[in-house]
Amino acid sequence: MFRTALRNVLAHKARLLMTVLAVMLGVAFVSGTLVFTSTISDAYQKSSQKGYDKVDVAIQPRHKEGEDRNPGETPRLTQGLLDRAAEVPGAASATGSVNGFAAIADKHGKLIGEGFSSSGANYYPGPGGKDARYPMKDGRAPQASGEIALDAKTAERAGYKVGDTVRISVDGPVLSQRITGIFTTDDGAVSAGGSLALFDTPTAQKLYGKPGEFSQIDVKAAAGTSQAALKSSIDKVLPKDAESVTGKKLADDEAKIIAQGMDGMRTSLLVFAGIALFVGIFIIANTFTMLVAQRTKELALMRAVGASRRQITRSVLIEAFVVGAVAGLAGLVAGIGIGAGLRSLISSTGSSIPDGPLVIAPSTVLVSLCVGIVVTMLAAWLPGRRAAKIPPVAAMNSVHAVATTKSLVVRNSIGGALTALGAAVVLTASSSTVLGLGAAVVLIGIFVLTPLLSRPVIAAGAPLLRLFGMPGKLARQNAVRNPRRTAATASALMIGLTLITGLTVIAGSVQKAIDKMATESLKADYVVSMASMTPLSPDVEKKLAAHPDVTATSPMRQSPARIDGDHQLLRGVNGKAVGQLTKLDFASGSFTVSGDQVVIDDALSRTNHWKTGSSFDVTFEDGKKGRLTVAGVYKGNDLMRGIMVDNGTLAPHLSEVNDNQVMVKTKNGAGEAVKDSLRKALGDNPAIQIQTKQDISDGISKMINLLLNMLYGLLAMAVIVAVLGVINTLAMSVFERQQEIGMLRAIGLDRKGIKRMVRLESLVISLFGGVMGVGLGVFFGWAAGDLIRKGLSTYELVLPWGRMGLFLLLAAVVGVLAALWPARRAAKLNMLSAIKAE
Repeated sequence: MFRTALRNVLAHKARLLMTVLAVMLGVAFVSGTLVFTSTISDAYQKSSQKGYDKVDVAIQPRHKEGEDRNPGETPRLTQGLLDRAAEVPGAASATGSVNGFAAIADKHGKLIGEGFSSSGANYYPGPGGKDARYPMKDGRAPQASGEIALDAKTAERAGYKVGDTVRISVDGPVLSQRITGIFTTDDGAVSAGGSLALFDTPTAQKLYGKPGEFSQIDVKAAAGTSQAALKSSIDKVLPKDAESVTGKKLADDEAKIIAQGMDGMRTSLLVFAGIALFVGIFIIANTFTMLVAQRTKELALMRAVGASRRQITRSVLIEAFVVGAVAGLAGLVAGIGIGAGLRSLISSTGSSIPDGPLVIAPSTVLVSLCVGIVVTMLAAWLPGRRAAKIPPVAAMNSVHAVATTKSLVVRNSIGGALTALGAAVVLTASSSTVLGLGAAVVLIGIFVLTPLLSRPVIAAGAPLLRLFGMPGKLARQNAVRNPRRTAATASALMIGLTLITGLTVIAGSVQKAIDKMATESLKADYVVSMASMTPLSPDVEKKLAAHPDVTATSPMRQSPARIDGDHQLLRGVNGKAVGQLTKLDFASGSFTVSGDQVVIDDALSRTNHWKTGSSFDVTFEDGKKGRLTVAGVYKGNDLMRGIMVDNGTLAPHLSEVNDNQVMVKTKNGAGEAVKDSLRKALGDNPAIQIQTKQDISDGISKMINLLLNMLYGLLAMAVIVAVLGVINTLAMSVFERQQEIGMLRAIGLDRKGIKRMVRLESLVISLFGGVMGVGLGVFFGWAAGDLIRKGLSTYELVLPWGRMGLFLLLAAVVGVLAALWPARRAAKLNMLSAIKAE
């Protein structure tokens, strides 16, 4: 039986090629995902570990939950503590670290790199006047205010050298600094495309914290002293608000964080690989069903000479094993190429990643082979079992078992039950996971019901097919002749288009909700903030308020507080101007923000049972207590929410006055000329973004579209697999109908008519899948609205008619392209040979 199975594989090379391709694509996606994420994770982990090579023990502030500490109070690491740590037994040296955000402009005034990876730190001279963390490649370390050192990669990208003046922004105002040195570093953020500027320690402390304080103290062990022994010695001199951590633990924790981040990406990519494989199952099952049907007489003869049912099934599974193993190996090789290609693609977009080798883990090889073999054998099991059940005499007489009425009733009943169950889960889902599970059940149920649905849906298109005469009529009849096969072929395309349509509906609806939120919540013409989302200096608001075109400004601040034992954020605003800059819907009270009068959002009102006139005690950031009174309750959203307090009330309690953003109203409204004028007033700062309501909406839209395009690219794999399925089905359908095609040629249908018949059949099947996919996608997009509306109150369903039409056009194109080879093959059949074929 094993030799027979191998001969059957070799005898049907062309027919099994499509199956191999379908499995290979799915496996390539899986292996490519594993190679890519393993490579990136390994590169970041090694880069991170290099950063901790010079740290044996780190001293950090202790942030312990439940400690009796004022809301805004943070532990301090002082110079005195650093000096004590340097003198403990086993310590060779101690280095104080201070760091924060530092946006660096290139020679054209544009921000270098991404805001979140632009950082600044201090140069801490140790023994010999050097900081071992940052070896100088050129020049010297910064020694006074107005001097910086720049990392070598950033200097090379921007064309800076020692002696140049560079514009830097830490919290808004532009600082002109002279480059005194260029250094090398193992910092992972720099390796990944970020930038690093070094200041002398007093300047860094002034910019990022308080004079004489550090954010971390790194201690280097003397020769022969272990990290554990050094930590034990340091613990004896630590105050209660500080703690020590070994360099090994820091590196391990960083590696875990990186691994967790990669796990999320790996899971997301594997979901799409699973979709491609799921679609591939239909093609594989289709292929083996048709191959088995074409070998009915052969299998019957084997049964007649003594082969058991189990042996027949086993021979089909052996074929599937061989096909799966070949596809798995080919998919692994292709996946390695995909992993390398994805890495190069990320680098080409300007998002650098640390250098490192391509990582092909043994688990990747094992998973790729297992996936290829298991998926193929799983899909081939049912056709093999069905073939073994055909009685030998019936098979030898070519009496193919037609599906009985009972079997169809059972199938339709199961499909209807699954669809109803899945729809109920989707409509009542309380989380995205439950919604996804319900959607999967609906898809399976619809697949089971598809043979039943195919006849009425395809019949609805019959009037259009009549325009093509006899080829159109024959195409419709061929499409519904074997509804199970048509259903399996159309379902592959249906799944891909369901996901694409659903994501498009959700993305369009979310974008509309964001536009509506920005329009309804803001009267301000501009919102000014840092590109890195770090705090702004109060000087920014002062400069904007002094601008001749500006009529109102309100800085927005945040301050931690404690209310009734719970931590809350107070949002400081300019109480006199905030009404001119925001447009909020009040459920009760009025927009009165002054003194102890505050306004709260409706969510807080419900949670705390507060209403207009209610008062509550508050412990401010500095530990002082006060009492606030609710003057109004407004409807909150993602842009405006929480407790709004007048800045005059809040500012005295702040340890450091900073703004999250500034809302600005101008005389003549938003316009490019006014925006340019405001930008110049702020010193053409590359780190500051001045956004209109439309800019805010467009920024979110850009992120949504980027994510959507990535998902389209990933789902394209499933569509490609579906195309292979259509080609496969048509090719085998042509083979099955050789006699019929020969007869059609004999009674007068020319080659052009045969081609048109096959193409129209393909078009009908593809459009059937497209209509089902778009319809289900709209349903899932609508159902997801209830979940999204909980976090985005302005969400409403938006149907992207243009894109849905494009998806149907895509389905039609898929049908036409998939039919090219089978149609050409059918037209080339010799009519006499075809008529004689069995």
